[in-house]
Amino acid sequence: MRITSTSCICPVLVCLCFVQRCCGTAHHGSIKVTRNQTKHIEGETEVHHRPKRGWVWNQFFVLEEHFGPDPQYVGKLHSNSDKGDGSVKYILTGEGAGTIFIIDDTTGDIHSTKSLDREKKTHYVLHAQAIDRRTNKPLEPESEFIIKVQDINDNAPKFTDGPYIVTVPEMSDMGTSVLQVTATDADDPTYGNSARVVYSILQGQPYFSVDPKTGVIRTALHNMDREAREHYSVVIQAKDMAGQVGGLSGSTTVNITLTDVNDNPPRFPQKHYQLYVPESAQVGSAVGKIKANDADMGSNADMKYTVINGDGSGVFSISTDKETREGIISLKKPLNYEKKKSYTLNIEGANTHLDFRFSHLGPFKDVTMLKIIVGDLDEPPLFTLPSYVMDVYENAEIGTAVGTVTAQDPDSANNVVRYFIDHNAEEDRYFTIDANTGTIKTAKVFDREETPWYNITVTASEIESPGLLSHVPVGIKIIDVNDNPPELAEDYDVVVCENAKPNQVIQTIGATDRDDFANGQRFHFSLDNSFPLNPNFTLKDNEDNTASILTRRRRFSRTTQDVYYLPVVISDGGIPSLSSSATLVIQVCACERDGRVRTCHAEAFLSSAGLSTGALIAILLCVIILLAIVVLFITLRRSKKEPLIISEEDVRENVVTYDDEGGGEEDTEAFDITALRNPSAAEELKYRRDVRPEVKPTPKHPTSSCLDSIDVQEFIKQRLAEADLDPSVPPYDSLQTYAYEGQRSEAGSISSLDSATTHSDQDYNYLGDWGPEFKKLAELYGEIESERTT
Repeated sequence: MRITSTSCICPVLVCLCFVQRCCGTAHHGSIKVTRNQTKHIEGETEVHHRPKRGWVWNQFFVLEEHFGPDPQYVGKLHSNSDKGDGSVKYILTGEGAGTIFIIDDTTGDIHSTKSLDREKKTHYVLHAQAIDRRTNKPLEPESEFIIKVQDINDNAPKFTDGPYIVTVPEMSDMGTSVLQVTATDADDPTYGNSARVVYSILQGQPYFSVDPKTGVIRTALHNMDREAREHYSVVIQAKDMAGQVGGLSGSTTVNITLTDVNDNPPRFPQKHYQLYVPESAQVGSAVGKIKANDADMGSNADMKYTVINGDGSGVFSISTDKETREGIISLKKPLNYEKKKSYTLNIEGANTHLDFRFSHLGPFKDVTMLKIIVGDLDEPPLFTLPSYVMDVYENAEIGTAVGTVTAQDPDSANNVVRYFIDHNAEEDRYFTIDANTGTIKTAKVFDREETPWYNITVTASEIESPGLLSHVPVGIKIIDVNDNPPELAEDYDVVVCENAKPNQVIQTIGATDRDDFANGQRFHFSLDNSFPLNPNFTLKDNEDNTASILTRRRRFSRTTQDVYYLPVVISDGGIPSLSSSATLVIQVCACERDGRVRTCHAEAFLSSAGLSTGALIAILLCVIILLAIVVLFITLRRSKKEPLIISEEDVRENVVTYDDEGGGEEDTEAFDITALRNPSAAEELKYRRDVRPEVKPTPKHPTSSCLDSIDVQEFIKQRLAEADLDPSVPPYDSLQTYAYEGQRSEAGSISSLDSATTHSDQDYNYLGDWGPEFKKLAELYGEIESERTT
């Protein structure tokens, strides 16, 4: 089978087509291929033969973007079995068969019915087969071939990333790389020059250039100045077909901005400036501004202003505003036109961020001269002092001079000044001021102890300009005089123990004085001489503004006297000296041996017998309850109303009233005293009469023959044990009281019946070891012993 094609575009294909067609003509439309055969004949060389094939075909080519009126011819299929009588049928299958590519089943001609785009699909794979039209049997095996879409220059180069925005520093060297741009071409780069792109610059010369092959954009001039031109718009073109005529092209825009460098020093627009400042300007306030121009921007334009010399460097200062890059001139000291009318300042402005690459351009600083003119104004009066401090004695008479304030007109006119007190302050009503002289006098009598200090404000004004006012604070101190006598520092609770010893310090007292330190902080203490000598206590001045109270005798007794009064005289060290008297109340208390106060209240007689405070309180509560019951009973009885006439049949005649008092110890029916004297008789009264016991307990004590020998102490112990174990005890509490004095006492009898009438030489110090029950007895006998020895 033979495949022919007329799509021979390039010269090589034309030659191939020509050879193919010539060969086809020589072989009458077919190529005969036979199998390889080897034949060995003597005298002949070995001959190789090409095997015979029924199909002969080649690659087909079809041009893209064909828009002709007729289908585009692609090629021809031909089988050697085709005799031209129409008995052979050609079938085409594969990609695009029947839709894009059609075949004449009789002649084998293949045509393309649609316009193809190589950028979408570069080739198609198809299969060809020749069959017998009558029998539908294949005459030759199916063969595969490819139809390639031949490229034409139908795609222009494109910049996918444009437009571009880039920066490059100003003053860069020529040839500094700025940016590399790349254009892409969708045509076949392996076929012809359709995808061979060349770059050129359409706009942006002579400042920038582009490499034709790489697309690298570079600076084309030396020292491009941002201050002269900052933004550039460069247009780059990419053209295929290696830039030849007829090639397609695309372009993009590159926006280039020159970034700033510090290549411009600051410059003052003028070499001389003049500034007017009134003399009333406040210290610390801004009085003017000055600025040096810098063509740079950002941090490259930052600068600092300084005063390098001039007679006003001590009066004025300059600072830099970072936002506006201005020099702010401020006042450091007050201005006075009458003293100095003008000042001169030399101000320097210098960049703070230097670039040493451009140091050859000159010093990056500039100097200018500023002349400041002081303006004369009508100023208010000026006091000689910023504040005044005066003093006056308390109790001084009204009209006493305190002090004088002075103010003058600072202007050259030297107008007359008038004074008055600012009446907004509450304390001003205590003072007056002479309007002409400024002398301050008292208007009331002062008491330092009430108010030791006064603050007033004096105002001065000029007669010619009453609206111009000056104010000055005046502090007036009230000087103390000794007009307050000393007093006790507090209300002292002085206590003396009953067992006190002679010359014992029982209290230390102090004093206070409302006067100040000069007159009231040295005190002298003594007893009141108008009273006779106190035999019980004395007073000692410690010479440190305190005094000590001492006892003059041994032992005190609450039962004899529980309170003493001691008059004390206190005098200060002022001139003249003042004194006062006070009476100290000294209370007698019972104390422990270590001096701790036990009680200062008078105790009942029974307390000496050993009753504690808790017992006394319990007895007192019982008495109060009994009294309350009696009062309640009497109240209820009086509230009953009896009739005026008592009937003979009144039921109350059947009520028998007994109000007999008991018979005492003679009344043996009320209480059988033998129950304690004879234990055997008490055994019969063992059980309670109000409750009947369920179980009769077994007697635990001896028989009646042995009871006579048991004393009362043993009997009480048995009764206590039986009360604890008695099962007949009712569900409420019951009280069983047993009292037993005991057999003997280590102290023996303390009765005075058998004591001698004369004092004994016995030592009673052992009474202090018997415990708190005998403490009172020990103190009494100890006092008697001490009086005997005394």
